[in-house]
Amino acid sequence: MDGTLTHAIHDFDAIRAGLKLPEGKPILESIADLSVTEAKRVNQELDDMEYEIANKATAQPFAEELLSLLIKNNCQVGIVTRNGHGIAQATLKACRLDAYFTTQTIIGRDCAKPKPAPDGVDLLLSRFSANASSAVMVGDYSFDLEAGKLAGTSTVHLDVDGQFGWPEFTDFGITSLEQLATLWRM
Repeated sequence: MDGTLTHAIHDFDAIRAGLKLPEGKPILESIADLSVTEAKRVNQELDDMEYEIANKATAQPFAEELLSLLIKNNCQVGIVTRNGHGIAQATLKACRLDAYFTTQTIIGRDCAKPKPAPDGVDLLLSRFSANASSAVMVGDYSFDLEAGKLAGTSTVHLDVDGQFGWPEFTDFGITSLEQLATLWRM
């Protein structure tokens, strides 16, 4: 979702610093290393920060057109995010993309083990009664692509800068959602 359907606006270094977490280590993994009491407090602070970010979210160019095209053509769309479920809903609402998703089609860190684990992708595929071989995971970061690969889906790396890191997890690289729509039509 963040960086794929929406513009990437998270400053993860600032979030880590604000939460007093180690530099360079993924936030959720750092929180998991804390005591239960400390993790609960830090998770609440993280949620507060992420809700603030969610309210500032804006859609990527062509996001609405792509979602409309996919749904018009009977494709099932869902979100697997390292955000909490409520934060994902707030982000989608701020971007006016919430009508394309239901509670059941948004998988957050409070629903399944977060990416790069494939659990969220597997859960979404189960809810869709879909096979991984007919599914595509689109993301802007290695965790997205790795989760898709581990779940057995095809992967599409959206990299607006065209750098395309993580080729070991990427089946297709695109620089825009409009380009994804073009690929889908082929």
